[in-house]
Amino acid sequence: MAKTKSPQPTSVVTGAAGFLGSHLTDLLLSRGHRVIGIDNFVTGSVDNIAHLGGNRNFKFIQQDVTEFIFLDEPVNYVWHFASPASPIDYLELPIQTLKVGSLGTHKALGLAKNKGARFLIASTSEIYGDPLIHPQVEEYWGNVNTIGPRGCYDEAKRFAEAMTMAYHREHKVETRIVRIFNTYGPRMRLKDGRVVPAFVSQAIKNKPVTVFGNGSQTRSFCYVSDLIEGIYRLMMSDYDLPVNIGNPTEMTMLQFAEEIIRSTGSKSKIVFKPLPQDDPKQRKPNITKAKSILKWEPKVALAEGLKDTIAYFRTKV
Repeated sequence: MAKTKSPQPTSVVTGAAGFLGSHLTDLLLSRGHRVIGIDNFVTGSVDNIAHLGGNRNFKFIQQDVTEFIFLDEPVNYVWHFASPASPIDYLELPIQTLKVGSLGTHKALGLAKNKGARFLIASTSEIYGDPLIHPQVEEYWGNVNTIGPRGCYDEAKRFAEAMTMAYHREHKVETRIVRIFNTYGPRMRLKDGRVVPAFVSQAIKNKPVTVFGNGSQTRSFCYVSDLIEGIYRLMMSDYDLPVNIGNPTEMTMLQFAEEIIRSTGSKSKIVFKPLPQDDPKQRKPNITKAKSILKWEPKVALAEGLKDTIAYFRTKV
C-alpha cells in the first residue's frame, strides 16, 4: 500500500474522461477511493464521466497534463492514462501524442514523487511494433518504425516506460507498467478508427464492413471490465516490471468481421481495402506473468462483451 495520511485512499487519474480512464475511475470509486480526474477533452468526452456529477468522492480538473499539476492534498496513487490512443487520433495529433507521452508522463511522475504516491503508466502493446515473435512476451524489445506514421504513439509510450523506470531507479518512486492490448466495450468513440467501433457502426447501419488487406492479420480482444480489473491488481501488487494485460484468444480480422455481422444481425457484406502502413500482422499477449503474479485472466467471452458494446453503439449511431 502506498503511503497514506487518511483512511480513504486518493487516486489521481489522468485521461479520466477517456474510454479506459472513465472505466478505471468507476472501479476506483466502487472500491472506496477518492478520485481526482484530470482531462483536457482532446479525445475524452464529458459523456463518459457525466454520471459522476455530484459524487462527493469525485473531483474533476480540466487541464492538459503536460502542464504542471498542482494538488494541495495527499495523493496515494497516480494512474497516467492521458493519451490519444487510436490511429486516427495520433495521425491527426502526432505532436500532442508525443508531448503527453513525454512531458505529460514527466509531470505525472513528478506529482507521484512529490506526494510519495505509487505510479502506474498505461503503456501499450504498440511498443512491440509489428512483432517478430508471437505471442508477445514482456521481455521482447519490439520491432518499431520510429519515423513511420505510428511512430509518434509507439515512441511516446516507449519513452514513457523509460522515464517511469528512471524515476523508479533514481527517485525510488514505486512504479508499475501495464502494456495494454486491444480492448473494447462501452464508451469507445464511434469514429476513433479502431476496429471494434468501425465494424460495429458499419454493421448496425447495414453498410459494407471494411476489412484491410486480406483479413488474415490477427488481433485479440479484451473486454474493458476484465482489463481494468487486471490493471487494478497490478497497481496493488509488488511487481515493478512491465506486465501484459489482454485477452490471448486470437482471431483474424475476417473472422472478427463475420462475428460482428452475426452479433448485430446485420445485412452487411465484407469489403477489402489495402492494408495501412506498419499495420501489425499479429497481435496476441502472452499473459503468463499476469496469471502468476496477479492471479488474473480474462473472464468475459467475446459474445457476451459484444452484446453490451453493440447495445451501447446502437444509442450512438
